Amino acid sequence: MEMDDHKRRRNMILYVLIAFALYLVLSTVLFPSMRTQQQVTEVSYSTLLTDLESKNVDKMDYTAGDSDVLYTRKGEDEGVAYRTTAMPGAEDTLSQLIMESGADTSVTIPSNDSGTWLYLLITFAPILIFILFGWWLNRRMKKAMGDDNPSMDFSSGFGGFGAGGLGKSGARIVASKDVGVTFKDVAGQEEAKESLKEVVDFLEKPERYEAIGAKLPRGALLVGPPGTGKTLLAKAVAGEAGVPFFSISGSEFVEMFVGRGAAKVRDLFKQAKEKAPCIVFIDEIDTIGKKRDGGGFSGNDEREQTLNQLLTEMDGFDNKKGIVVLAATNRPDSLDPALLRPGRFDRRVPVELPDLTGRKAILELHLKDVKVQQPVDMSAIARATPGASGADLANIINEGALRAVRMGRKLACQEDFEESVEVVIAGQQRKSTVLSDHEKQVVSYHEIGHAIVAASQTGSAPVTKITIVPRTSGALGYTMQVEQDEKFLTTKQEVLNKLAVYCGGRAAEELIFGEMTTGAANDIEQATKLARNMITRFGMSDEFGMMALGTVQNAYLNQDTSLTCAPGTAERVDDAVLKLITEAHERALQILRENKFKLHELARYLYKKETITGEEFMTLMKRENPFMPKPEQQG
Repeated sequence: MEMDDHKRRRNMILYVLIAFALYLVLSTVLFPSMRTQQQVTEVSYSTLLTDLESKNVDKMDYTAGDSDVLYTRKGEDEGVAYRTTAMPGAEDTLSQLIMESGADTSVTIPSNDSGTWLYLLITFAPILIFILFGWWLNRRMKKAMGDDNPSMDFSSGFGGFGAGGLGKSGARIVASKDVGVTFKDVAGQEEAKESLKEVVDFLEKPERYEAIGAKLPRGALLVGPPGTGKTLLAKAVAGEAGVPFFSISGSEFVEMFVGRGAAKVRDLFKQAKEKAPCIVFIDEIDTIGKKRDGGGFSGNDEREQTLNQLLTEMDGFDNKKGIVVLAATNRPDSLDPALLRPGRFDRRVPVELPDLTGRKAILELHLKDVKVQQPVDMSAIARATPGASGADLANIINEGALRAVRMGRKLACQEDFEESVEVVIAGQQRKSTVLSDHEKQVVSYHEIGHAIVAASQTGSAPVTKITIVPRTSGALGYTMQVEQDEKFLTTKQEVLNKLAVYCGGRAAEELIFGEMTTGAANDIEQATKLARNMITRFGMSDEFGMMALGTVQNAYLNQDTSLTCAPGTAERVDDAVLKLITEAHERALQILRENKFKLHELARYLYKKETITGEEFMTLMKRENPFMPKPEQQG
């Protein structure tokens, strides 16, 4: 029976509070007299006689035949006492004086010696209680973790009590029958599934591989962008093979106490050996697997100790038992080379963003859980979502179902899913934002400027939707273009066309209103990034040719490019970027001048309707206008 981490921590706090309460009871209730120790002053026998004669004695501790006398004075604190030694042979005189003075001899005044054993008990009793609690708690934890021989071990008892059992790995163990995920639940990752089917086959039939002398890879590293299904694939491997699944995150190894991370790694592999064959899955392994450096005090770093222990464990276990270690990361470039060498994570499984076919398969897989009104075409949704991950596509289906509920319908339709694409890309419609008449006109001309430049160039993706409804992402409008077929290569001319489309919005504003607005900020950012990539990564400039001037950082995350050239060269790169953007801006202006009548017509139409489809746009764009001169008359 496994004890839940949260429950164990709660019990730990409870036990500490009980021990503290017992300490308070012992110190304040059972032994109240020990809270303040009595102050005893030595005086002469004559002082005692004087005090008795003046009837100044309050309480006395005196036994006939004993020479020690302890007394307190009237009007003074009971914590202050006086001690003296009675003269030999003066017992009768002293007794007479005590009787005459009226001192109270029925109360015994404690001395320092008489309270010593109580003081020692108060001091050491809490320590003894804590030791017993630690030992008892250690036995409880060992029983909970399945240890059949919880012997009295004070070192482990203190470790279990003081540190809350931090040496335990804390891995979530899923029994084979409870995994509930197989390869049929994973869509759009056919190549990754093929690579992992061999692992499944080995776990099911290891004798086939042993017969020929082949060894299974000890570990497989799943690399890819966030949301592509790395964790789901690892679960599917365990579900297909029908073996237990150990799941733990890399961050769970990092502890406040030095050495605890390494202890967790040891415990994880110890549990895995006991339940072999099994799969151990470490998510976000880059947390503990970063490259080690040789400088500073890094050799004593907690993460390095954890990494070293992981390397040792992966080399140490017997692979015939059938322990497969799977790990996931979206930063493979930051991992230590020792972790990636053959014998450790010797198989690298890329889990990339899905292509058009994969996106359609993922959408249809998630659509099975949603009640829909036919016909529903997932191909259109797949084409409209290039670069979307599996998690994004699942969110699109869910957003479509939520929209259907908001609209008061019991079935989701095609329109819900098309709108959900826009919600994921640009955010919800922002109905609270009300544009002024002039601003609405500017946004209309801006978006139609993009669309006309896109439609006037060959090779540009067709326009599918134009809207001037503000969105929660901050966009006041947008023009959506969707490729008919997925492209894996883009020519230089197509990139230049895309640059011109980015510049179309600002160009329309300048041409019609003769002024600039802040609405083109995102266009400018995208155009600058594209132009810089043309020069630094794609080799599409006459000046630098095929010379690489930058490297991509975090290929699976933000794909930021850092320049790897001299400062003088960087200045020339900036000049080349500016030249490309200027030429694209001039080309966009020229296209809009030639189609100025269509720009006015379409902008007014968009202003009235707020949202138009690509078909409506192209119908108006191609419609012959009687007021325009014939093509042969131009020039």
